[in-house]
Amino acid sequence: MTPWTSEHLKWLLDTGERLKTADGKEVVVWEFQHQYDEDMLSAWAKHFRNHYCLDAEIDFFRGKRTRQDYLNNIKFPRSTSKLGPGIRAGDFGEILVADYLQWRLGFWVPRVRWASKVIRDESPKGSDVIGFRFHKKDGTSPKDVLVVFEAKTKFSRSGENRLQNAINDSAKDHLRIDESLNFIKQKLFEKKEIKKAKLVERFQNPVDETYKETYGAAAIISDEYFDAKIIAEADCEKIPKSVKSKEFVPHPNIESLVLVVIKGPDMMNLVNELYRRAADEA
Repeated sequence: MTPWTSEHLKWLLDTGERLKTADGKEVVVWEFQHQYDEDMLSAWAKHFRNHYCLDAEIDFFRGKRTRQDYLNNIKFPRSTSKLGPGIRAGDFGEILVADYLQWRLGFWVPRVRWASKVIRDESPKGSDVIGFRFHKKDGTSPKDVLVVFEAKTKFSRSGENRLQNAINDSAKDHLRIDESLNFIKQKLFEKKEIKKAKLVERFQNPVDETYKETYGAAAIISDEYFDAKIIAEADCEKIPKSVKSKEFVPHPNIESLVLVVIKGPDMMNLVNELYRRAADEA
């Protein structure tokens, strides 16, 4: 039985609301109306857990530990450490965006990033979420699409504009896409998924085999911290040139940049409940 499910995306609804950034870019606003549904949450927790360790492999890796202990103390970000809650929220946001790209927009999104962590309370390097869409079943086409998304969450009080943070990080993706693609291909090769690794290879030679590129920035925000005015202050034309510099440059892929906000109630409690179920029901 496949560990992956898209059932929880029934809760993801297009509000019809559209915001404008300071430079006039459209921001699509989605509402994540999650509910207490025992079967839905259990299926989602299984889906979530398998991003960190496949159910088919956990008994080999856990050694003498119980599955629950292995997940809570080796694989999952901690709920009580200094960095753990933020990493939990960040991983959740990335996986939700991956689900959105795959099941709402029709991309293939390899799920290799989260299981590859060495330090559980850290975020992996590279682009957050990468997806692929093929125009034809066989062979390549200039209409094939590579999508690269950065995801930022805001589940606690903060003055930061998390959409702006995502836009700023997205501006760096064109510099690290080669490394990120190689990472995905390498992980698929290690899992003996050679056909899938070959599909990634198609996007490693854009000069000889052209394709379309789409970049995206997503902010996932708990309702109690959502402020449309703050989101509207985001500016794709003014990306910091460097961390210390006061100079600004436009996003290098501004024409293909997609901006998304996903908001929902009590999101951090949802995140912690999902991790709890994922471990308890393993």
